[in-house]
Amino acid sequence: MKVAVVTNSDVTGVINRFGQSYPQPPQPWPQVSYYEHLVAAVQEDGHETLLCQGDKGLLTTLERFMPPDALGRPSGIVFNLAEGIQGKYRFTHVPAMLEMAGVPYTGSSPLGHALADDKVISKTLIRESGVPTPNFRVMSCGTESSGDLQFPVVVKPRNEDNSFGLQLVPEPAQLRQAVEAIAMQYAQDALVEEYIDGREITVSLLGNGELEVLPLVELDFGDHEPRLITWEAKYMHRGAPQKICPAEIGSKLSTVLRDISVAAFHACHCQDYARVDLRIDRSGQPFILEVNSMPGLGMDGPYVLAGAMAGHSFSSLVNRIVDVAHNRYFGVGIS
Repeated sequence: MKVAVVTNSDVTGVINRFGQSYPQPPQPWPQVSYYEHLVAAVQEDGHETLLCQGDKGLLTTLERFMPPDALGRPSGIVFNLAEGIQGKYRFTHVPAMLEMAGVPYTGSSPLGHALADDKVISKTLIRESGVPTPNFRVMSCGTESSGDLQFPVVVKPRNEDNSFGLQLVPEPAQLRQAVEAIAMQYAQDALVEEYIDGREITVSLLGNGELEVLPLVELDFGDHEPRLITWEAKYMHRGAPQKICPAEIGSKLSTVLRDISVAAFHACHCQDYARVDLRIDRSGQPFILEVNSMPGLGMDGPYVLAGAMAGHSFSSLVNRIVDVAHNRYFGVGIS
């Protein structure tokens, strides 16, 4: 089968430079790219692959690489890793193009990405489904009342990923400056939520309907402060927590974490695979922080680590995602 791996490693393929651009990481930063590894993994399963850009030329590229068969049916599938180039709700852009063109793809739909990408909407949906998430408020200028929020609080952009703009604000007097920084740099509202002091756990999910819950991963900060996953911690290894898999959690609490993660996956209309990030406070109460509708598949990331503990090689995990998506579309897996 033909599999096109679609990314946004090049941001020049647009008609105009207009609208909010995808945030550029701090400089200097390492070129963290697993695209070639992923392509090689798909090839290991015998698929013909193409690595291409999710830009204005995408549909033309895909039409050449995997034209419809004699009956007009799809002859391939996209492994979608595109996070968008510019504008609002960037994670939705490539899936929307593929939906319009009739091209199957891995991962969440435009709806799923939009719901998960908007932290305010996702937290509202999660809470309405009966799953706990930290108390929060939305602020645009920092002069709004923080109400009954308990400090310290975490401040972050409403619609960004990769921990862009993440800040820990210990006192109310510092809140306005933090919110203003979000508004100025990212041109969007800030999500202000209570900081949960405790253990951080990630739950990796695979499938649709009846989900496979991969082994839990704990992010152990040790003595490092602040106990947050900043961009620098993720990609520059500055204060990066140790990943422990499987997390040492009792069976009862482990079941709770799995159940609420599955509920969050469905509440945000995710598809195929996702990762849920949680905190467990000092009393043992879990809180969902975020749902990641396109979790990173870096070789040292928690999703791949959880897959390895479940018995997947990188290649088998990647191809399992392809298989799950193919089954969602056609009612049968590839292999």
